[in-house]
Amino acid sequence: MSAIPRQTVIVVTDASKSNAKGGSMDALYWALRNVVRPRDTVLVLGVLHEFFALNSNSKKNNSCFPFKFLMGIGISGIWERLEFVGEVNPRELEEEFEEKKVQYQSSLQPFYRQCKRIEVKLDVKLAAGFSAGKLTVEEAQNSNARWIVLDSHFKKDTSYIFGHVSCSVGLIKGKDLATIVGSKGSSRTNFPVADFALGEYTNYYQRRELCSPLTPPQSPCWYPLSWRNDFPRAFSRDEIEATTNGFSDENVVRDDDDLKVYQGLLQETPVLVKCFKESDKRFWSMLNILTQIRHRNIMNLVGYCCTGDSRFLLLDYPCKGSVAMNLQCDDFAQNLGWKARWRIAQEIGGCLRYLHEECADGPIFHNSVCSSHVVFSHSLSAMLSGFTTAKWLKDDGSCKEDWSAECMNREKEEHVRVDVHGYGMFLLELVTGKSALHFQQQGEGQALIDWGLPLLENGFLCKMMDSRLKESDGTWMAHHMAHAALHCLQIDSTQRLSISEASFLCNILDETFDH
Repeated sequence: MSAIPRQTVIVVTDASKSNAKGGSMDALYWALRNVVRPRDTVLVLGVLHEFFALNSNSKKNNSCFPFKFLMGIGISGIWERLEFVGEVNPRELEEEFEEKKVQYQSSLQPFYRQCKRIEVKLDVKLAAGFSAGKLTVEEAQNSNARWIVLDSHFKKDTSYIFGHVSCSVGLIKGKDLATIVGSKGSSRTNFPVADFALGEYTNYYQRRELCSPLTPPQSPCWYPLSWRNDFPRAFSRDEIEATTNGFSDENVVRDDDDLKVYQGLLQETPVLVKCFKESDKRFWSMLNILTQIRHRNIMNLVGYCCTGDSRFLLLDYPCKGSVAMNLQCDDFAQNLGWKARWRIAQEIGGCLRYLHEECADGPIFHNSVCSSHVVFSHSLSAMLSGFTTAKWLKDDGSCKEDWSAECMNREKEEHVRVDVHGYGMFLLELVTGKSALHFQQQGEGQALIDWGLPLLENGFLCKMMDSRLKESDGTWMAHHMAHAALHCLQIDSTQRLSISEASFLCNILDETFDH
């Protein structure tokens, strides 16, 4: 197996904001969580855009002296070098710059050990008096840059940087969000930009690995293809055939009358290939929807093929199977503790909120949320899949002109109700550790909701919690999920709950249940 070539992720931060408390490192947090992979080089470029030297009268000088201070962190220690451009007296800069250097080192301190543990090389450069945009482009051109992540202060430099580099660019919008600009020449730029929730920082190496009955093709690359340069894109039938090893029967993971699904390998990375019949309208529905969305908790589109009678969709591969599959096996279910299940609930809630409320061209409704349609990536991030019944609600002229608004509102309310109810059922599955589908098959026809809802309504949570989980310190998270599930499953025509309200309830604990 060949090694992955080391590539660079450049993180541009506002070093002027560094302070003794650590300053703002949201861009570096976001990069490590979302785009950095093992063996990468992370180049942190700290720009001192508000750095002024002290003059002889101890007053700030309004000129910014151009110079760079390069600080490298390695196993051998810290090395440093000053580069001066123009006539600059280093003694006038020494005191103030030394203070900034110490503050910036303090800001980076939490990341040193983390990067070393996951085999990521961390390089740091400080610069003052240079254009952040030009300096970033120069660094990107001198390295094998795969990503550039910009602090929110450098929003004005985004267009310039994007126009001069060939890699993807991300801009931190605030404390918790980043906007993906895309990559030059990539078809991704044709699709609406998606926001990522930063949330509580956890690197994928920190997540507990669990085995899964679905074993992916062996590959050194865990980073999903859908987020790499030049994806998603159109594929030829020959490319699809090569990806699936000639449509080998050994690669088939599902074979229904109307749909065949293959596992494949593309650029040493596992993908899922769905093969539709030419007359299957679900292909076009899924293609139209999946090309409009981009979210870290969705099984995103890698590409498509539509030639002759061939209809294929390529998707990120669910390397660790579905939540339902993992709940069926005692060993796998025990690895999904309350904290992991609560995080999954939050991720899927955020994903549904994105679909309902943040898509620019109208809301998208999944219509079949359940544990069988929530799958795990290699990093154990939860991904919503199964968009065959999804509905993109937009005014397409299907309603009469004089009552179109009323028709659209009524249809939207019904789809919201379906997804909120589905989210409540998913929460119930996480709390009980029982798949709704398999519960009905094994429970003499009784549905999970018929068994679980009365217990929820009467506050008997202890009688329904997954008994395979012995941990006591995380039971409050089960209470959070049960609280939200109760409200989602009790909705009726007089009580309309949005998905934002439903996911928010997952973070609120009340005294409904016994302890």
